[in-house]
Amino acid sequence: MRWKTVFLVAVACSSMAFTIGLLVHDSTLDRSMNDGAAKARGSLDRALHDARTTGQEPPLATPGELPDALLRQLDQHGEGTLYENGPPAPVYWAALKEGGKLYAVEVDMTTDLLTRQALDRHLWKYSLLTLAVVVPVTALATALPARRLRRVARTARSITAGDLNARTGMGGSGGDEITEIAATVDSMADSLQRRIADEQRFTADVAHELRTPLMGLLTSAGLLPEGEVTDLVRDRVQVLRDLVEDLLEISRLDGGAEQPLPRLVDLVEFVEESVARTGFTARVTTRGTPPAAWTDPRRLDRIVANLVANAHRHGAGPVEITLSGTTITVRDRGPGFPEDLLAHGPRRFRTGAAERGRGHGLGLTIARGQAQVIGAELDFTNHPEDGGAVAVLRLPETAQDAPEDHQGPEGPDPVAAVQA
Repeated sequence: MRWKTVFLVAVACSSMAFTIGLLVHDSTLDRSMNDGAAKARGSLDRALHDARTTGQEPPLATPGELPDALLRQLDQHGEGTLYENGPPAPVYWAALKEGGKLYAVEVDMTTDLLTRQALDRHLWKYSLLTLAVVVPVTALATALPARRLRRVARTARSITAGDLNARTGMGGSGGDEITEIAATVDSMADSLQRRIADEQRFTADVAHELRTPLMGLLTSAGLLPEGEVTDLVRDRVQVLRDLVEDLLEISRLDGGAEQPLPRLVDLVEFVEESVARTGFTARVTTRGTPPAAWTDPRRLDRIVANLVANAHRHGAGPVEITLSGTTITVRDRGPGFPEDLLAHGPRRFRTGAAERGRGHGLGLTIARGQAQVIGAELDFTNHPEDGGAVAVLRLPETAQDAPEDHQGPEGPDPVAAVQA
């Protein structure tokens, strides 16, 4: 926008300079022609007057000496004036036909022509000089608004990327439309932050409030006599317990209470054990040297377990896990991740089941949250050939790439068991 403004200002200045220059040129030319005609007629009148009073030779002329255009004027009106732009020099003719004789004089217009040419040069010169001053000044004048607009755009992109603390900081500067836009963006970010904070508090409060009665319900279910109905009740209570524990874990991730405890982990053995604990099956393959990584094993176990469980529940077998360096890839043969997840990432309280809406639920949300805690990157794609879901976890390659070690004991984790 800045350079478009500069271009438009340059075009406007050029158009104005051209218009004014053309008007000045035409006006000066008209005045010069009028003055030249008046000088030529005055010179002819004085020559004829001097000839009558002093007996001097009058300015006689022959038709061959006069321009054709001037002769036509003489034939029509008996007198006339004509500007002739040389060569050898520009002159203004004045002629009179009287008593069967032709009288004519010419006035040298060289000085007048040079004056008009000098004026044209000055018009061009100062127009270009003005343009050379106006364009840089316009570029400098639009630099500040352009920087302010870019600042608003960067803030909006940061908010879109998830940085809800980003603000333009322009609420008190200026009083123009840019300031109004910046204030609107900041107000939007404040409102969005409050809404998300309210949602997080609600999630944490609900999970904590449900935990106590749930523990009583779990204990009561354990006291029921064995039977088919008892097994069904215990299964549903366990599902409810897992959901509450997931909500508690999400609330801790949202609140930034999670801290990693990294150590060196043999990825091949670790991933195989993690898969075995889920109760699902997955083929683990390694490319290159058997890898090791500096990471938090408990959180890595949580991520791998959730990815494997999601592949089985929402995809189709066989599920494959590929280890390449510190990159862990989990792939299934199902329909793949939905477009909404690929575009916006996993969102809580959404599942891949048609009866519960589109998208994915807490499992992938927790996996991405735990990946952020250990400094890893978790990306979701679909296989280009068969469309199966592909989750790629990239762990830090060295201890320096991982988050800083958490000093001191960590508080108890709300999820003791690894659940998908």
